[in-house]
Amino acid sequence: MDFEEHAAKPLLAAAGIRTPKGRLALSAADAALAATELGVRAVVKAQVATGKRGKAGGIKVVASATEATAAAERILGLEIGGYPVQRLLVEEAADIAREFYAAVMNDATSKGPLLLFSTAGGMDIEEVFATRPETVRRQPIDIRAGLDARAAADILAGLDLDAGLRTRLGKILAALYRVYRTRDAELVEINPLALTRSGDLVALDCKFTLDDAAKGRQADIAKLGAPAPATALEQRGQEQGLYFIELDGDVGVLANGAGLTMTTMDAVRHYGGRAANFLEIGGQSYTKATAGLDLVLANPNVTSLVINFCGAFARTDVMAEGVVQAWKTLQPTLPVFFSIHGTGEKEAIALVRRELGFEPYDVMDDAVKAAVAAAKGATARGSRP
Repeated sequence: MDFEEHAAKPLLAAAGIRTPKGRLALSAADAALAATELGVRAVVKAQVATGKRGKAGGIKVVASATEATAAAERILGLEIGGYPVQRLLVEEAADIAREFYAAVMNDATSKGPLLLFSTAGGMDIEEVFATRPETVRRQPIDIRAGLDARAAADILAGLDLDAGLRTRLGKILAALYRVYRTRDAELVEINPLALTRSGDLVALDCKFTLDDAAKGRQADIAKLGAPAPATALEQRGQEQGLYFIELDGDVGVLANGAGLTMTTMDAVRHYGGRAANFLEIGGQSYTKATAGLDLVLANPNVTSLVINFCGAFARTDVMAEGVVQAWKTLQPTLPVFFSIHGTGEKEAIALVRRELGFEPYDVMDDAVKAAVAAAKGATARGSRP
């Protein structure tokens, strides 16, 4: 779950990291009032849970209430990264001397937290890695040992920083790690972390991503997260209690369990196809097979379907019963390819064969290949079967 800047910055402030004074604004009039209260120069920022707001015209420096009004009216009409701009953060403008980048995030390589720091803040970190690697420090953290201020400062050795500044930055990095650790974050990022001309270190922006599995443990902040933009079908799925993600492919996917669903999607891609959706109907979701199948079929791009069940504790014959009933109810005409393995597979295969007249494949790859080929054939014909 991603957080908008105005919701993320208080987490930094609570850890002792300085942030600018700011006001949340829902209208141009609110923005003008906030700019007046904050002083001569202010920054009007779009509040969306995505990056590159500046490039999209979502951040403007203003010097008066009149300028704040004009900037707010323009920004509130934008859509950035699929998010309509409905809120603004109006902050006091900083007198910047230098800009740094700092982040702690989950690292797939080290299987733990990763500290990233660069003296080239204010830029996309990917661009910094590619063009200015000498400005970057990348340090995996042992989650059992954590990160204190001295260790963080040592990581910065060799960068263009004097000893005093390195010590102060070490304290901020240690605080950033505490936010990451205590708040179950996947990512906490400050870009830029500004050194002002008066010598203060101030977090001018913050990205925060909460681990979705920790929403219960972090209930006090989970309610502040920004919902991801959803398509009409995804909204339907949410209303029906199904985790459905609409993609841009033409091979529909139904499988039990998130892991098997992603494996099936990977296989579709491997054999030259493109999955049209993520939707798993394992667990209690198997009772919603009709709603799930209806979601997949509602996408007009879907021209073939692969149904992949693999049972361990869950019984594939029970899951197959749900799909058979759904198929009879909805009566789709597009080609479907089954792969069924695991607990109850003999009964499930017999049920699909008897009730629907389809012959499940012995190997998952063969079912996926057939679904990809059918989708390509439909594309060549220029229509959905």
